[in-house]
Amino acid sequence: MTTRNGRGAATQKSPGIARKWGSTGVVLLKSGLGSADDRSLIRRYRSRADHWTFMFAQITAYSFAVLLLTGVFLTFYFDPSMARAPYDGPYRPLQGVPVSRAYDSTMQLSFEVRGGLLMRQIHHWAALIFCASIALQLLRLFFTGGFRRPRLLNWLIWVGLFVLGMVASLTGTILPDDMLSGGSLLLTKGVLESIPFVGTHLQRLVFDGGFPGDVIIERVYWLHILILPLIIAGALAHRRHLVSRQHGHTRFTPGTAATRLGSHHITRARAAIVGAPKPAAIAMFLFTCGVLVLLGGFVQINAIWQFGPFEPGAITAGAVPGWYMAFLDGAVRIMPGWELDIAGHPLTLAVLVPAVIVPGVFFTALALWPLGEAVITGDRAEHHILDRPRDRPARTAAGAAGMTFYGLLWLAAANDQIALNFHLDLFAVTWFFRIAVFAGPITAFILTNRICHHLTRQERREKAHGRETGRIVMDAKGRFTEVHTRPDHPDKATKEVAHR
Repeated sequence: MTTRNGRGAATQKSPGIARKWGSTGVVLLKSGLGSADDRSLIRRYRSRADHWTFMFAQITAYSFAVLLLTGVFLTFYFDPSMARAPYDGPYRPLQGVPVSRAYDSTMQLSFEVRGGLLMRQIHHWAALIFCASIALQLLRLFFTGGFRRPRLLNWLIWVGLFVLGMVASLTGTILPDDMLSGGSLLLTKGVLESIPFVGTHLQRLVFDGGFPGDVIIERVYWLHILILPLIIAGALAHRRHLVSRQHGHTRFTPGTAATRLGSHHITRARAAIVGAPKPAAIAMFLFTCGVLVLLGGFVQINAIWQFGPFEPGAITAGAVPGWYMAFLDGAVRIMPGWELDIAGHPLTLAVLVPAVIVPGVFFTALALWPLGEAVITGDRAEHHILDRPRDRPARTAAGAAGMTFYGLLWLAAANDQIALNFHLDLFAVTWFFRIAVFAGPITAFILTNRICHHLTRQERREKAHGRETGRIVMDAKGRFTEVHTRPDHPDKATKEVAHR
């Protein structure tokens, strides 16, 4: 093909590039990267972009697709009505027991619809995998600095997706109207009522009067199948647009390709180097679907017939929430039963602090971390190369402290099971977690910070003096010394990294 440059002169560019690379070739031609060497650099750079940790984002998108497909199937059989009638299905232990239409239709879906139980369990497992993959993606972005400019909006999208995934999963567990659903509703009611001044009115607005009312399942149903999926789909689509059309993927090592191309060329050639190749993406989608089908077919989950229908005032012993909500339940369990009276209005700190303030502060700090780090370090430049966690000891230590805090609250949700199975006093276990949620993060921060500094010092020593071989030699004067390998020459090391 023939084009004209800025001075009007004709330039010849190979049409083979466009034929071989497709849309990528067009981008390469527009970017001035049409030579064979540049195409080799693009391939080498793309191999850096196709890192295994990027699978977390793919698994998130693919599990959400499975959620949509199975959810459409389930909506044809589920009835979100709270009208009650005696159960007359094939499950004999519940025959004659008054149940809601929501519970009855879920039982019919599980025992009478062909493939219904499999679809229910795949849907439930996909929700758990969806939240887990988002959490792993957040950890990867945090510890490698993938949230820095120009990817702040991408970071906020992932934080928002984690919160949306928690809400969507919570609303999904409420729909069957079984005893576990009732526990989630009771917790929601208590959280709403703990909000000062407006809590009682907000609770009446949500439940349309007294608890549990007659409309909560229907309201949660439309929130679960329509509003939340649309918001999540829009967030995933916008995140994909940011990666493919604006700033591209980050990379773990600069390498020769990134150095020669430059960040401006890489941005202009982003369509050639974002994401995994299509065959790999298709294989990952099929693998995700296969794992979810195996889990849904062989690992039982949410067996509502064992819990029975929800009855206000009753509770299921030993019940714990899904892993994504366990840290909230753990915070409520270990919080002392504090309650204040302000101008005749009770302020229930035992629920307000662990269920509203703690998660609010946690996720707000998570969302604003990139801005806080930029202000403290004064680093507002664009970054396309990811950090090694050891090279940023303060950030890595803070992340380890946050994980410790979250993990201890998550583990505290099973304080009764820990006390029961290990024959411990329940109050002793509770007090252990009350102390550990403060001492644990501090200890994790100090240890992680020291480990990172030790690793970086060790690397500097090896770079200056070589690596210890463990061989001791004696010189002509009778002195013993340890043999060290020669430090790699900078140019040689760069060539070896590029070759790999």
